[in-house]
Amino acid sequence: MLINKTTLDAIKKNFKSLYDASFNKAEPKWDKVAMHVKSNTAANVYGWLGSTTRVREWIGERVIQNLTQHDFEIKNKDWEDTIGVSRNAIEDDNLGVYTPMIGQLGDDAASFPDELVFGLLAAAFTTVCYDGQYLVDTDHPVLNADGTTSSVSNHGGGASSAWFLIDDTKMIKPIIFQDRKPFEFVAKDDPKDDNVFDRKEFIYGVDGRMNVGVGLWQLIQGSKQTLNATNYQASRSAMISLKGDNGRPLRLNPSLLVVGPSNEQAAKELLEAERNNAGATNVHRNTAKLLVVPELG
Repeated sequence: MLINKTTLDAIKKNFKSLYDASFNKAEPKWDKVAMHVKSNTAANVYGWLGSTTRVREWIGERVIQNLTQHDFEIKNKDWEDTIGVSRNAIEDDNLGVYTPMIGQLGDDAASFPDELVFGLLAAAFTTVCYDGQYLVDTDHPVLNADGTTSSVSNHGGGASSAWFLIDDTKMIKPIIFQDRKPFEFVAKDDPKDDNVFDRKEFIYGVDGRMNVGVGLWQLIQGSKQTLNATNYQASRSAMISLKGDNGRPLRLNPSLLVVGPSNEQAAKELLEAERNNAGATNVHRNTAKLLVVPELG
């Protein structure tokens, strides 16, 4: 095969088509637990995290609610995935051996937000959120109706594999996926490029800018207890009864159970079985959707 602009343009077009097909075939799951935020700068500050409002009867003039501001910042990071294609492979018309690798680039790019989001979820017990506590912790400060402060827990305790109950019905989520620049297929394939001259190698890859951070702790209950009916119900009750600042119920819905492979069977028995181990009606059936992710073990 002759190496010229026409040939190289055709190769890049073919590789881009393979990349797009693989990218579009992937089914990422990150948006089930993370809020998508488009970024247009190096970092975003989420000053509104922790702010609460409350509808009140309008008597006299409006009462302007002074919201607490938090300097919680998420900085975008650069990411890349790159492969090299031998000049000899092009000359010998042997590009088929690179087809799986190009397809894998598409899958890597599509699934990478999952890696970021669920990797952060797995670290929920050790990652600080806007209030200075871990995302899942025992002592989040909450303002009571009388002006005093209480410590509120969203931590179920335990030391086994982690599992989480999440309210995924809100616009805001417990994780934030911040997207500055989606992954883009790029090529360094000019025969005059140093990589070709020095190493006889054409370069193809993807790059993007993005990052993740933690959002609202109120929307998640985390536990490392054995996943059974008792502990599951305890987490449900804790979320449903949770109150925000000024003592107002948050009206949360524990609608998504996120587990790792080690808890998949127990989760399915809780959420899908018609009867429990004692033969009685399973009152937890269909009380939440199930999501299994490898990051939770």
